[in-house]
Amino acid sequence: MAGTAIITGSSRGIGAAIAKRLAKDGYNIIINDVSQEIIDTAGKEVAEECRAFGVKAECYAADVSDYAQCEGLVKWAKEEFGSIDVLINNAGITRDGLMAQMSEEIYDLVIRVNQKSVFNMTKLVGKVMIRQRSGRIVNLASVAGLYGNPGQMNYSASKGAIIAMTKTTAKELGSRGITCNAVAPGFIQTPMTDKLTEEQRNAMLAQIAMKRYGQPEEIAGVVSFLCSPDSSYVTGQIIEISGGLSM
Repeated sequence: MAGTAIITGSSRGIGAAIAKRLAKDGYNIIINDVSQEIIDTAGKEVAEECRAFGVKAECYAADVSDYAQCEGLVKWAKEEFGSIDVLINNAGITRDGLMAQMSEEIYDLVIRVNQKSVFNMTKLVGKVMIRQRSGRIVNLASVAGLYGNPGQMNYSASKGAIIAMTKTTAKELGSRGITCNAVAPGFIQTPMTDKLTEEQRNAMLAQIAMKRYGQPEEIAGVVSFLCSPDSSYVTGQIIEISGGLSM
């Protein structure tokens, strides 16, 4: 058995794809989402799909932007699974709007959910991994954190911070046998992109060299590599997965 992986925000979209891919790789899976209602519906479906690979998969509802709830999640995970070998910081939200019209509350909400959650979980799981002297941490950044995006001041700021946090974590924990990397997805086909108008979709596709959206499974494949023995000497890296968006 490869070990145990926590994936935050993993009942849908990219997080669910990562959970299923790591289950296929042999990891026991902890599926997390913000509410018990989401866990009881979508989360349990993902858990069943993970168990089909012969691994243990359990769900835990916690708002990972709240430090006390993260403490509960990590304590439960350690008691239930024995070790925590992989942490995927995937939980995130968007609340888009032009900076001049963005409220302080909306800015703070996105920073708290997207960025503070990474601090909370990395600090708490990092302590477990330090005692184990091993572990893999993968953070979900974004091309918005690399290049900025109009109408996403809050989201871009949170993802840019995650990139800096990834490099700092890699430097602080590297001597303990722990790697920390990030993936920076571009336009990925999820329920979020399905809501875009045809005009918006065409404008996005025009910027992509491969002329198509990415799939959640394509993000999961790179995350799988970063959690595998093949990436044992890779740390502090930000891997853009965008179909050539930035060229």
